[in-house]
Amino acid sequence: MTKLNLKGVTRQELVSHLSGIGKERYRADQIIRWLYLQRVRDIDNMSNLSLTCRKRLNEFSFIGQIELVREQESQDGTRKFLFKLDDGNTLETVLIFDKNRLTLCISTQVGCRMGCRFCLTGGSGFERQLSAAEIVDQVVQVAEIVDPESSSRGPISNIVLMGMGEPLDNFAEVLKALEILMYDDGLQFSSRRVTLSTCGLIPEIVELGKRIEVSLAVSLNAADDKLRSELMPINRRYGLDELLAACRHYPVTNQRRITFEYILFAGLNDSLDDAERLVALIGNLPAKINLIPFNEHPELPFKKPEHQRIVDFVDYLQRHKLTVMTRRSKGADISAACGQLRAAESGNCLS
Repeated sequence: MTKLNLKGVTRQELVSHLSGIGKERYRADQIIRWLYLQRVRDIDNMSNLSLTCRKRLNEFSFIGQIELVREQESQDGTRKFLFKLDDGNTLETVLIFDKNRLTLCISTQVGCRMGCRFCLTGGSGFERQLSAAEIVDQVVQVAEIVDPESSSRGPISNIVLMGMGEPLDNFAEVLKALEILMYDDGLQFSSRRVTLSTCGLIPEIVELGKRIEVSLAVSLNAADDKLRSELMPINRRYGLDELLAACRHYPVTNQRRITFEYILFAGLNDSLDDAERLVALIGNLPAKINLIPFNEHPELPFKKPEHQRIVDFVDYLQRHKLTVMTRRSKGADISAACGQLRAAESGNCLS
Protein backbone atom coordinates (compact mmCIF):
# COMPACT_ATOMS: atom_id res chain seq x y z
CA MET A 1 0.00 0.00 0.00
CA THR A 2 1.30 3.47 -0.94
CA LYS A 3 1.37 5.69 2.12
CA LEU A 4 -0.31 9.10 2.08
CA ASN A 5 1.66 12.29 2.66
CA LEU A 6 -0.52 14.02 5.25
CA LYS A 7 0.37 17.48 3.92
CA GLY A 8 -1.56 16.66 0.76
CA VAL A 9 -4.68 15.25 2.43
CA THR A 10 -7.76 17.44 2.82
CA ARG A 11 -9.77 17.54 6.02
CA GLN A 12 -12.59 15.49 4.47
CA GLU A 13 -10.14 12.88 3.16
CA LEU A 14 -8.54 12.72 6.58
CA VAL A 15 -11.92 12.25 8.27
CA SER A 16 -12.64 9.39 5.88
CA HIS A 17 -9.31 7.66 6.59
CA LEU A 18 -9.75 8.10 10.35
CA SER A 19 -13.25 6.64 10.14
CA GLY A 20 -11.75 3.64 8.36
CA ILE A 21 -9.54 2.93 11.37
CA GLY A 22 -12.31 3.58 13.89
CA LYS A 23 -11.18 7.05 15.01
CA GLU A 24 -13.31 10.12 15.67
CA ARG A 25 -13.64 12.87 13.04
CA TYR A 26 -12.43 15.59 15.45
CA ARG A 27 -9.00 13.92 15.32
CA ALA A 28 -8.66 15.38 11.82
CA ASP A 29 -8.59 18.92 13.23
CA GLN A 30 -6.02 17.87 15.82
CA ILE A 31 -3.79 16.47 13.10
CA ILE A 32 -4.17 19.60 10.98
CA ARG A 33 -3.09 21.76 13.92
CA TRP A 34 -0.07 19.53 14.51
CA LEU A 35 0.94 19.75 10.86
CA TYR A 36 0.56 23.48 10.26
CA LEU A 37 0.61 25.24 13.62
CA GLN A 38 3.05 23.04 15.52
CA ARG A 39 4.83 21.96 12.31
CA VAL A 40 5.68 18.49 13.59
CA ARG A 41 7.70 16.24 11.32
CA ASP A 42 6.85 12.94 12.96
CA ILE A 43 3.41 11.47 13.64
CA ASP A 44 4.72 10.07 16.95
CA ASN A 45 5.10 13.65 18.21
CA MET A 46 1.33 14.27 18.02
CA SER A 47 1.07 13.84 21.75
CA ASN A 48 -2.68 14.38 22.19
CA LEU A 49 -3.39 11.37 19.96
CA SER A 50 -3.41 7.98 21.62
CA LEU A 51 -0.58 5.56 21.00
CA THR A 52 -2.99 3.33 19.12
CA CYS A 53 -4.13 6.19 16.91
CA ARG A 54 -0.54 7.20 16.13
CA LYS A 55 0.34 3.62 15.32
CA ARG A 56 -2.58 3.29 12.90
CA LEU A 57 -1.75 6.66 11.32
CA ASN A 58 1.83 5.50 10.75
CA GLU A 59 0.53 2.43 8.97
CA PHE A 60 -1.11 4.38 6.12
CA SER A 61 0.49 7.83 6.21
CA PHE A 62 3.62 9.89 6.81
CA ILE A 63 4.68 13.53 7.02
CA GLY A 64 6.74 14.36 3.94
CA GLN A 65 9.16 17.21 3.60
CA ILE A 66 10.80 18.81 0.58
CA GLU A 67 14.50 19.50 1.05
CA LEU A 68 15.99 22.99 0.93
CA VAL A 69 19.18 22.78 -1.13
CA ARG A 70 19.93 26.39 -1.93
CA GLU A 71 18.87 29.86 -0.83
CA GLN A 72 19.73 33.28 -2.21
CA GLU A 73 18.92 36.72 -0.80
CA SER A 74 18.78 39.86 -2.90
CA GLN A 75 19.90 43.33 -1.89
CA ASP A 76 16.21 44.34 -1.96
CA GLY A 77 15.27 41.61 0.53
CA THR A 78 13.86 39.11 -1.96
CA ARG A 79 14.71 35.55 -0.98
CA LYS A 80 14.72 32.63 -3.37
CA PHE A 81 14.63 28.98 -2.31
CA LEU A 82 15.48 25.91 -4.34
CA PHE A 83 13.87 22.74 -3.01
CA LYS A 84 14.69 19.15 -3.93
CA LEU A 85 11.92 16.59 -4.26
CA ASP A 86 12.03 12.88 -3.46
CA ASP A 87 12.62 11.96 -7.11
CA GLY A 88 15.56 14.37 -7.47
CA ASN A 89 13.63 17.07 -9.34
CA THR A 90 13.84 20.64 -8.05
CA LEU A 91 11.41 23.53 -7.71
CA GLU A 92 11.66 27.21 -6.89
CA THR A 93 9.86 29.36 -4.33
CA VAL A 94 10.34 33.13 -3.97
CA LEU A 95 9.64 35.32 -0.92
CA ILE A 96 9.06 38.99 -1.76
CA PHE A 97 9.02 41.82 0.77
CA ASP A 98 7.08 44.88 -0.36
CA LYS A 99 5.16 47.59 1.47
CA ASN A 100 5.09 45.71 4.76
CA ARG A 101 3.82 42.54 3.11
CA LEU A 102 5.58 39.22 2.77
CA THR A 103 4.36 37.48 -0.37
CA LEU A 104 5.34 33.91 -1.13
CA CYS A 105 5.35 32.91 -4.79
CA ILE A 106 4.95 29.14 -5.05
CA SER A 107 5.30 26.61 -7.87
CA THR A 108 2.74 24.07 -9.07
CA GLN A 109 4.67 22.03 -11.64
CA VAL A 110 8.23 20.93 -12.34
CA GLY A 111 8.72 22.84 -15.56
CA CYS A 112 5.77 23.89 -17.72
CA ARG A 113 4.19 22.87 -21.00
CA MET A 114 2.58 26.19 -21.95
CA GLY A 115 5.61 27.35 -23.94
CA CYS A 116 5.40 31.11 -23.31
CA ARG A 117 8.34 32.64 -25.20
CA PHE A 118 9.42 34.97 -22.38
CA CYS A 119 9.52 32.31 -19.64
CA LEU A 120 12.62 30.34 -18.70
CA THR A 121 10.53 27.70 -16.94
CA GLY A 122 8.72 26.85 -20.17
CA GLY A 123 12.01 26.75 -22.03
CA SER A 124 13.24 23.98 -19.76
CA GLY A 125 10.33 21.72 -20.69
CA PHE A 126 7.81 19.87 -18.56
CA GLU A 127 8.85 17.18 -16.10
CA ARG A 128 5.79 16.44 -13.96
CA GLN A 129 2.96 17.78 -11.84
CA LEU A 130 3.55 18.68 -8.23
CA SER A 131 1.39 16.93 -5.67
CA ALA A 132 -0.79 18.94 -3.32
CA ALA A 133 1.64 18.02 -0.54
CA GLU A 134 4.60 19.43 -2.49
CA ILE A 135 2.69 22.64 -3.19
CA VAL A 136 1.63 23.09 0.44
CA ASP A 137 5.04 22.16 1.82
CA GLN A 138 6.66 25.12 0.08
CA VAL A 139 4.58 27.33 2.35
CA VAL A 140 5.26 25.22 5.43
CA GLN A 141 9.02 25.20 4.92
CA VAL A 142 9.36 28.92 4.19
CA ALA A 143 7.00 29.82 7.04
CA GLU A 144 9.37 28.01 9.38
CA ILE A 145 12.38 29.83 7.94
CA VAL A 146 10.73 33.24 8.39
CA ASP A 147 9.07 32.50 11.72
CA PRO A 148 7.77 35.87 13.00
CA GLU A 149 9.43 35.28 16.36
CA SER A 150 12.81 35.48 14.62
CA SER A 151 11.91 37.80 11.74
CA SER A 152 11.38 41.56 11.95
CA ARG A 153 9.14 41.39 8.88
CA GLY A 154 6.48 39.19 10.40
CA PRO A 155 4.82 36.10 8.94
CA ILE A 156 3.98 35.38 5.31
CA SER A 157 0.92 37.49 4.53
CA ASN A 158 0.08 36.59 0.93
CA ILE A 159 0.34 33.54 -1.33
CA VAL A 160 0.58 33.77 -5.11
CA LEU A 161 0.59 30.74 -7.38
CA MET A 162 2.85 32.38 -9.94
CA GLY A 163 5.99 30.29 -9.72
CA MET A 164 7.07 27.44 -11.97
CA GLY A 165 4.23 25.92 -13.97
CA GLU A 166 0.66 26.70 -14.97
CA PRO A 167 -1.54 26.15 -11.89
CA LEU A 168 -4.70 25.33 -13.84
CA ASP A 169 -2.83 22.66 -15.81
CA ASN A 170 -2.57 20.83 -12.47
CA PHE A 171 -6.13 21.56 -11.45
CA ALA A 172 -7.00 18.74 -9.04
CA GLU A 173 -3.83 18.96 -6.95
CA VAL A 174 -3.86 22.76 -6.93
CA LEU A 175 -7.48 22.80 -5.77
CA LYS A 176 -6.61 20.48 -2.89
CA ALA A 177 -3.59 22.61 -1.97
CA LEU A 178 -5.69 25.79 -1.96
CA GLU A 179 -8.24 24.19 0.36
CA ILE A 180 -5.49 23.09 2.75
CA LEU A 181 -3.78 26.51 2.73
CA MET A 182 -6.99 28.21 3.87
CA TYR A 183 -7.92 26.01 6.86
CA ASP A 184 -8.76 28.18 9.88
CA ASP A 185 -6.94 25.81 12.21
CA GLY A 186 -4.06 25.28 9.80
CA LEU A 187 -2.05 27.79 7.78
CA GLN A 188 -4.98 30.24 8.01
CA PHE A 189 -4.64 32.14 4.74
CA SER A 190 -7.69 34.19 3.84
CA SER A 191 -9.06 33.74 0.33
CA ARG A 192 -8.46 37.47 -0.20
CA ARG A 193 -4.75 36.87 0.30
CA VAL A 194 -4.38 33.97 -2.11
CA THR A 195 -3.98 34.68 -5.83
CA LEU A 196 -3.78 32.18 -8.66
CA SER A 197 -2.13 33.29 -11.90
CA THR A 198 -3.00 31.63 -15.20
CA CYS A 199 -2.05 32.01 -18.83
CA GLY A 200 -5.69 31.41 -19.72
CA LEU A 201 -7.06 27.85 -19.55
CA ILE A 202 -10.72 28.72 -20.05
CA PRO A 203 -12.59 25.59 -18.79
CA GLU A 204 -10.45 25.54 -15.66
CA ILE A 205 -10.99 29.27 -15.00
CA VAL A 206 -14.74 28.67 -15.10
CA GLU A 207 -14.50 25.62 -12.83
CA LEU A 208 -12.18 27.41 -10.38
CA GLY A 209 -14.75 30.16 -9.91
CA LYS A 210 -17.36 27.54 -9.03
CA ARG A 211 -15.20 25.51 -6.65
CA ILE A 212 -13.26 27.91 -4.43
CA GLU A 213 -12.82 31.59 -3.58
CA VAL A 214 -9.41 32.91 -4.60
CA SER A 215 -8.23 35.98 -6.47
CA LEU A 216 -7.54 35.47 -10.15
CA ALA A 217 -4.63 36.94 -12.11
CA VAL A 218 -4.47 36.51 -15.87
CA SER A 219 -1.16 36.72 -17.72
CA LEU A 220 -2.26 38.88 -20.66
CA ASN A 221 0.83 40.58 -22.15
CA ALA A 222 -0.85 41.65 -25.38
CA ALA A 223 -4.18 43.19 -26.36
CA ASP A 224 -4.50 41.59 -29.78
CA ASP A 225 -4.67 37.92 -30.75
CA LYS A 226 -1.81 38.02 -33.25
CA LEU A 227 0.83 39.25 -30.81
CA ARG A 228 -0.50 37.25 -27.87
CA SER A 229 -0.41 34.06 -29.95
CA GLU A 230 3.23 34.76 -30.80
CA LEU A 231 4.12 35.29 -27.16
CA MET A 232 1.79 32.71 -25.62
CA PRO A 233 0.82 29.62 -27.65
CA ILE A 234 -2.20 29.02 -25.42
CA ASN A 235 -3.87 31.95 -27.20
CA ARG A 236 -4.11 29.85 -30.37
CA ARG A 237 -6.37 27.52 -28.40
CA TYR A 238 -8.27 30.08 -26.34
CA GLY A 239 -8.32 33.54 -27.93
CA LEU A 240 -8.88 36.87 -26.25
CA ASP A 241 -12.65 36.97 -26.83
CA GLU A 242 -13.09 33.65 -25.04
CA LEU A 243 -10.64 34.62 -22.30
CA LEU A 244 -12.37 37.92 -21.58
CA ALA A 245 -15.78 36.20 -21.56
CA ALA A 246 -14.55 33.80 -18.87
CA CYS A 247 -13.14 36.71 -16.86
CA ARG A 248 -16.47 38.57 -16.99
CA HIS A 249 -18.16 35.59 -15.37
CA TYR A 250 -15.49 34.96 -12.72
CA PRO A 251 -16.81 35.80 -9.22
CA VAL A 252 -15.37 39.13 -8.03
CA THR A 253 -16.06 41.58 -5.21
CA ASN A 254 -15.04 45.14 -4.43
CA GLN A 255 -12.13 43.72 -2.46
CA ARG A 256 -11.19 41.09 -5.04
CA ARG A 257 -10.97 42.15 -8.67
CA ILE A 258 -9.29 40.30 -11.51
CA THR A 259 -5.68 41.28 -12.08
CA PHE A 260 -4.35 41.41 -15.62
CA GLU A 261 -0.59 40.97 -15.72
CA TYR A 262 1.01 42.79 -18.62
CA ILE A 263 4.74 42.39 -19.14
CA LEU A 264 6.16 45.35 -21.07
CA PHE A 265 8.63 44.40 -23.80
CA ALA A 266 10.59 47.13 -25.55
CA GLY A 267 9.31 47.80 -29.05
CA LEU A 268 6.81 44.95 -28.91
CA ASN A 269 3.81 45.85 -26.75
CA ASP A 270 4.76 49.15 -25.09
CA SER A 271 3.43 51.80 -27.51
CA LEU A 272 0.49 54.12 -26.93
CA ASP A 273 -1.35 52.18 -29.62
CA ASP A 274 -0.88 49.08 -27.47
CA ALA A 275 -2.17 51.01 -24.46
CA GLU A 276 -5.22 52.09 -26.45
CA ARG A 277 -5.97 48.48 -27.42
CA LEU A 278 -5.58 47.43 -23.79
CA VAL A 279 -8.11 50.05 -22.65
CA ALA A 280 -10.57 48.90 -25.31
CA LEU A 281 -10.10 45.26 -24.29
CA ILE A 282 -10.60 45.43 -20.52
CA GLY A 283 -11.88 48.94 -19.80
CA ASN A 284 -15.34 47.75 -18.73
CA LEU A 285 -14.18 44.95 -16.42
CA PRO A 286 -13.81 45.15 -12.60
CA ALA A 287 -10.07 44.74 -12.92
CA LYS A 288 -6.66 46.15 -12.19
CA ILE A 289 -3.57 46.02 -14.36
CA ASN A 290 -0.22 44.89 -13.07
CA LEU A 291 2.41 46.31 -15.42
CA ILE A 292 5.73 44.47 -15.25
CA PRO A 293 8.73 45.88 -17.12
CA PHE A 294 10.51 42.82 -18.50
CA ASN A 295 13.24 41.37 -16.28
CA GLU A 296 16.02 40.88 -18.84
CA HIS A 297 17.99 37.66 -19.11
CA PRO A 298 20.77 36.75 -21.58
CA GLU A 299 18.99 33.59 -22.71
CA LEU A 300 15.90 35.51 -23.83
CA PRO A 301 15.66 37.97 -26.76
CA PHE A 302 13.40 40.56 -25.13
CA LYS A 303 14.40 43.93 -23.65
CA LYS A 304 13.00 46.20 -20.95
CA PRO A 305 11.44 49.45 -22.27
CA GLU A 306 13.05 52.79 -21.53
CA HIS A 307 11.74 54.53 -18.41
CA GLN A 308 9.83 57.26 -20.26
CA ARG A 309 8.12 54.67 -22.41
CA ILE A 310 6.82 52.99 -19.26
CA VAL A 311 5.71 56.32 -17.76
CA ASP A 312 3.78 57.25 -20.90
CA PHE A 313 2.08 53.84 -21.01
CA VAL A 314 1.00 54.11 -17.38
CA ASP A 315 -0.20 57.67 -17.83
CA TYR A 316 -2.39 56.69 -20.78
CA LEU A 317 -4.06 53.88 -18.84
CA GLN A 318 -4.67 56.05 -15.80
CA ARG A 319 -6.16 58.86 -17.88
CA HIS A 320 -8.65 56.29 -19.12
CA LYS A 321 -9.68 55.41 -15.55
CA LEU A 322 -7.88 52.06 -15.27
CA THR A 323 -6.32 51.01 -11.99
CA VAL A 324 -2.64 50.42 -12.68
CA MET A 325 0.22 49.12 -10.59
CA THR A 326 3.75 49.12 -11.93
CA ARG A 327 5.71 46.29 -10.43
CA ARG A 328 9.38 46.90 -9.94
CA SER A 329 11.38 43.77 -10.69
CA LYS A 330 12.54 42.15 -7.49
CA GLY A 331 15.63 40.06 -6.92
CA ALA A 332 17.37 40.85 -10.22
CA ASP A 333 20.77 40.27 -8.60
CA ILE A 334 19.82 36.70 -7.57
CA SER A 335 18.08 35.50 -10.75
CA ALA A 336 14.66 35.70 -9.14
CA ALA A 337 12.62 35.24 -12.30
CA CYS A 338 10.96 31.83 -12.52
CA GLY A 339 13.31 29.10 -13.71
CA GLN A 340 16.58 30.97 -13.30
CA LEU A 341 17.82 29.46 -10.05
CA ARG A 342 16.77 25.95 -11.06
CA ALA A 343 18.57 26.36 -14.39
CA ALA A 344 21.65 27.72 -12.65
CA GLU A 345 21.74 24.74 -10.29
CA SER A 346 21.65 22.33 -13.22
CA GLY A 347 24.31 24.26 -15.14
CA ASN A 348 21.99 25.53 -17.86
CA CYS A 349 21.86 29.21 -16.89
CA LEU A 350 24.30 31.96 -17.77
CA SER A 351 23.62 34.10 -14.72
